[in-house]
Amino acid sequence: MKTILLSAAAVVAGASSALAGIAPLQPRQSSLPAIEVRGNAFFAGDNRFYVRGVDYQPGGSSNLVDPIADIEICRRDIANFQKLGLNTIRVYTVDNTADHDECMTELANAGIYLVLDVNTPKYSINRADPEISYNDVYLQSIFATVDAFAKYTNTLAFFSGNEVINDGPTSAAAPYVKAVTRDLRQYIGSRGYRKIPVGYSAADVDTNRLQMAQYMNCGTDDERSDFFAFNDYSWCDPSSFQQSGWDVKVRNFTGYGLPLFLSEYGCIEGERQFDEVSTLYSTQMTGVYSGGLVYEYSEEGSGYGLVTIDGTSVTENGDFAALSEALSGAPNPPDDGGYNATGGASGCPERDSPNWDVANDALPAIPEPAMKYMTEGAGTGPGLTGPGSQNSGTRSSGTATQGSGQVTSTASSSASGAAGGLVVPEFSWTPIICMSAMLLSTFFGATLL
Repeated sequence: MKTILLSAAAVVAGASSALAGIAPLQPRQSSLPAIEVRGNAFFAGDNRFYVRGVDYQPGGSSNLVDPIADIEICRRDIANFQKLGLNTIRVYTVDNTADHDECMTELANAGIYLVLDVNTPKYSINRADPEISYNDVYLQSIFATVDAFAKYTNTLAFFSGNEVINDGPTSAAAPYVKAVTRDLRQYIGSRGYRKIPVGYSAADVDTNRLQMAQYMNCGTDDERSDFFAFNDYSWCDPSSFQQSGWDVKVRNFTGYGLPLFLSEYGCIEGERQFDEVSTLYSTQMTGVYSGGLVYEYSEEGSGYGLVTIDGTSVTENGDFAALSEALSGAPNPPDDGGYNATGGASGCPERDSPNWDVANDALPAIPEPAMKYMTEGAGTGPGLTGPGSQNSGTRSSGTATQGSGQVTSTASSSASGAAGGLVVPEFSWTPIICMSAMLLSTFFGATLL
């Protein structure tokens, strides 16, 4: 009998061993291909991809909700996204404990990608005190957000920060923004996810916009961003490429080695006709820019809303039709739009106090307790109800060595699905246990005979 039991155990062990050798389940493809970075542009397969989108956070900061966790809200607004002719939305805040499968599927079916800010008001870098707010509790939250969205192929990109630097003195926080970008990229690689682009959304500040762009693209490969975006409200209708100063920005960024797009645009000083749209998607700009996101979808008290939401009712404002017409009348340029296929790093900007108060290219080391997330995963995030991270957790203990953000080991991807094909069956031990019981029963029966 002992021999029979050992044989049965060996069958189970053999089955377990065989299962251990099975490759991890791969995310199913959605109706949309994942976006990749090539040179200074985005690509969907072999086709150049231009961001044609809006910033989307109904309720705003005063009534903070996750709009892509509620399928009814999502479906309601997707219909308007399609009327506008969008391929991208940006969401500033999500609940990293919520289920986003249905909405991400609906967005993918409508041909729409997501650019997502990983921060929330309570889990973010404090520009006034970045040293304390850059800690392991904060990183656990943003890594958990990556976990929640990495499985969707229509997750276009992650923003590591938004307008953290908004004048000269706050540029001292730039090393922490860059460290967060480095940490996110390392986490994505270490967890075995596809290479989801990570970048920063800069404020509409002439003081140090160019320096910030150069800074986010200088240093070793592990320290550099995948793209750079900035908010720009300088084109106020009626205006022009030259009058708005957009021609100067194109010259300044010519040769920049990363994809560049507008994370917010749409001045409201005059009546918005969105005349800038035809220029943004013309060859005057597409060699340098990859489109942009109009601010903003819903009216939140600032006058920028394309629609007004009242309960379940959505009313189009005057500039809704103007944007729809502008986008439909501005096709993408043929071929590749004149992008820079080579890309490449920038030189780090020199200190220019008070406008750029960064002495060198040294970055803070990742807080020691956060290193375990690279191999173990972040676990469950705090959602929108967590206590916050800005004054808690363990901070960085020193300066990082160059190259410390490289991926040294890769976990099996835990992505279990993708928008448009989200349900991937999880492995179950039940059939193996049942098979083992049957084998044991057979062996015992044979012995008794």
